Amino acid sequence: MSLQKMTTKKIIEKKQKGEKIVTITSYDYSMAKIVDDSNIDLILIGDTLSMVMLGHQNTLPVTMDEMIHHTKAVSRAVKNALIVGDMPFLSYKVNIVEAVKNAGRFIQEGGAEAVKVEGGTEICPTIRAMIDADIEVMGHIGLTPQAIYRFGGFMVQGKTIEAAKKLIMDAINLQETGVFSIVLETIPWQIAKLITSAVDIPTIGIGAGPYCDGQILVIHDMLGIFTDFKPKFVKHFGNVGESIRNALKGYREEVEKGIYPGLEHSYEFPQNEVDDVNEWFEKVDINEEALKLNKMIPK
Repeated sequence: MSLQKMTTKKIIEKKQKGEKIVTITSYDYSMAKIVDDSNIDLILIGDTLSMVMLGHQNTLPVTMDEMIHHTKAVSRAVKNALIVGDMPFLSYKVNIVEAVKNAGRFIQEGGAEAVKVEGGTEICPTIRAMIDADIEVMGHIGLTPQAIYRFGGFMVQGKTIEAAKKLIMDAINLQETGVFSIVLETIPWQIAKLITSAVDIPTIGIGAGPYCDGQILVIHDMLGIFTDFKPKFVKHFGNVGESIRNALKGYREEVEKGIYPGLEHSYEFPQNEVDDVNEWFEKVDINEEALKLNKMIPK
């Protein structure tokens, strides 16, 4: 079924209509194609690929070139969902000129239609410069994984009165700057509910409770593929990891026992000519014939 292409404008309209927004991460062509066929509103090429695809301990090591590489792969598959590229560590907080150039790479090279950046009021000038360059921006506040060393780990944010107030004000300032939506990560549901009511743009929750306008999960988490750790907010909607393990076990056993491949998985030589090949094979000295062929090839 061909769906109507999702845009940032339509994402905002979904909130206005009271419709929930469904978003997920993807990092490669094959998975993104499945996701896009599933009527998902927004696909984020998240910097979580640093962990689930590249094996790092956190999101910090992934580079711009790696993010662009994966964004290209996803954009080749997606026809319907809005494609958002996640700007990695140090790609937008060094200086504004570099930030705009890097954001532009996601659009121009990667095929994304928007970018996501982490941070609150302090990053608004950078976001404004991106928007002035005609780049759509998604905000991200709460637990911002690129700042885990400052936070001291993957901890719930906004748990004090002052921290909660700042999150609410950050959200309002991000909206005023022009972001089309805001990711709220790992914050108490009561604060996420207040933020969602305070802004006219959609809030996309991850570990922020049921009152956000939409939700996002890392696809490898929700499918049970990435199992190094499981945050409280993750629900396994499938156990694909176990299915893959069982499939690999079956493959290994069948190959070892000579069950796979069978003739039904094999290609046939024309029956009326196979006898001629067998007769030739029995009569000639194969090594001598191979040597003759080798001598005919220009060196």
